[in-house]
Order: sequence, then structure tokens, then C-alpha cells
Amino acid sequence: MTKRLVIFIFLICILPALIYAAVTDYLILEDIGTYKLFTGITGRVFSGPPSKYSQTATGGILDAAGHFSENDQSYEASYTTIGSKWPFIKVEVTQHAGSDSDKWLLHEVEKSFRTYYGIPGDPYAMRVIDGNTIIVYGSAGWAYRWVSGNKVIQISYYDSQMEKPEPLEVVSAYLAKHPSTLTPITSADLRTDTNKTKWIKDEMDRRLWLCDKWFYQLQLQKAELNKVLRESVDSMNVFLDYREKYYGISATDEKKLLGEYLQANDGTAIKNKLAEYKAWWSENKDKAISL
Repeated sequence: MTKRLVIFIFLICILPALIYAAVTDYLILEDIGTYKLFTGITGRVFSGPPSKYSQTATGGILDAAGHFSENDQSYEASYTTIGSKWPFIKVEVTQHAGSDSDKWLLHEVEKSFRTYYGIPGDPYAMRVIDGNTIIVYGSAGWAYRWVSGNKVIQISYYDSQMEKPEPLEVVSAYLAKHPSTLTPITSADLRTDTNKTKWIKDEMDRRLWLCDKWFYQLQLQKAELNKVLRESVDSMNVFLDYREKYYGISATDEKKLLGEYLQANDGTAIKNKLAEYKAWWSENKDKAISL
């Protein structure tokens, strides 16, 4: 009976405190200057119970870049301006697990700020705040993004007229908690042919790497065949699009063939195509491309 009581006390009293402590390693769960921590709106069915944060087992903002998430944890909190009921600023901190997929963090963190073919978008820039180099994107508000070790931090807000003051108090507070480990680089550096070429070729490399990664998960029986084939073909299609644009090799027939293999659930044929693309890439990756 005593043992059960100890377990009960641990579950009720101690475990929540440990979880809260872990969350505060990532989020600032208190007001920051003039910005108040958002805890939900009581009395509204859709809002659920008041909560200071949310936590999900995802790769956070990098999921959209095709990041291979392995035991990643993403934490989110929101802040409002004084007198406002609705969240104004959203913060997301994702702890990546330190697996081999994290070698692409510095590449993936800027993917959504580039065009499909890897060219930096006009609103994409670099800034230095409190001595930290970070990525910013100004369009209908601002997004501030950086890498701190194996963590990716994004702070964003919506402002269609670009008239609201930037929430630099919040940005500075999170930079103090999670200093940027991005290499100093300027907005002009982003737009050099050297930088563009490197990012484009890294993306082609990464897409083939992702295919290998998914097939390895199949071998380990950690993923279903349908998902592995779908994810692999998606990445191969991106590789083929890049090859067409920058190396002048038509992607149409190859993408059609991959689609047929996918529909037939033909993993062997898809894996053979992957081997073919990898062999081609090995022979051609060091060649000059036309931007």
C-alpha cells in the first residue's frame, strides 16, 4: 500500500513539475516586457482549457521542408499585447534529436524562404540582433528564425499592413535563452551565385539522401511500404525538377514512370531508379550549373 501511495504522489505532484521544468528549458512561460503570455480564452468551446503552451512530437516548422523527424519535440507558446484577447506573437521551439538527419538543419531552416528552385525570395534577409545572426522574412508581418545547436526557433506574427511595432523584446528574450549558432552572413551573401549554387546542389543531395533514409526505415520495419514509396517518389520528383532546370535534362518521362511504379506499388523498380539517379548525380554534381 505504501509503495502505491508513493507512486500516486509521484504521478500527481512530482511528474507534472518535471514536465513543466522540461518545457521551460524551451519556452518562456511568463510575460515578456509589454507582451503577455497567452493562456487561452475561457468560455469558448473551440479554445479548450486554458494552457500556457502546446507540445507535439513533430519536426516543427521543418516538417514542411521534408525534414526526417526522429524523436523531435516541438513546443509552442503565444503572446498578446496589453489589452488584447487574441494571440499576437507565436513562438515555436523545436528540439531535434541529434540524429543524422540533423545534418540538414542549416539547409532546411531556410527552405521555406526560398523559391521552389532554391532562389532566395525578395522578403528573405539576414539580420543581427543582440550580436546574433538570424533569418528574417518580412511579408504581412515578420518571421524571425534561427538555429541554436540542434534547436530551431521561430517567432512570427501577422500584420497585413506592416504597421505594428516589431516584437523585439520577445525576439531578444528568446535569443538570450537560445543563442543563434548560425554563421554570420549578410543578405547580399545569400544572393551570390556561389551561395545559390551550393544550396541548390545541397537540395539535390538531400533529396537522394531522404530516399535512402526512407528505404532504410523500411528495412528496419519502422515504416510502411506505401509511405516509404510515396515519400521517396516525392523527393525524386524534386530532384528531377532541379535536374531539368539546372542541367537541362527533361523530367517529364521520368516523373511519369515513377508515378506508374508508385501506383503499382513497385518498390523494386523505384529503388532501381534511385540507384540510377544516384549514379548520375555522382558523375555530374561537380559540374557548373546555369542560374
